[in-house]
Amino acid sequence: MGRGRAKAKQTKVARELKYSTHDTDFDALQRELSSSSSDDRHEDDKRYDEDPYDGYDEYRR
Repeated sequence: MGRGRAKAKQTKVARELKYSTHDTDFDALQRELSSSSSDDRHEDDKRYDEDPYDGYDEYRR
């Protein structure tokens, strides 16, 4: 019990996000996306591709 107010607030916020209009500056977005170099993105990809549990399979056997 007591979830009515929280749910009503979440519904209100969700409705505002869904139906409100936002002015998006597409030129600024394009500048931001084009300014990142491909080398930086590859470094980030490598960091997320590494599995921290790769070496643990050997210990289970």
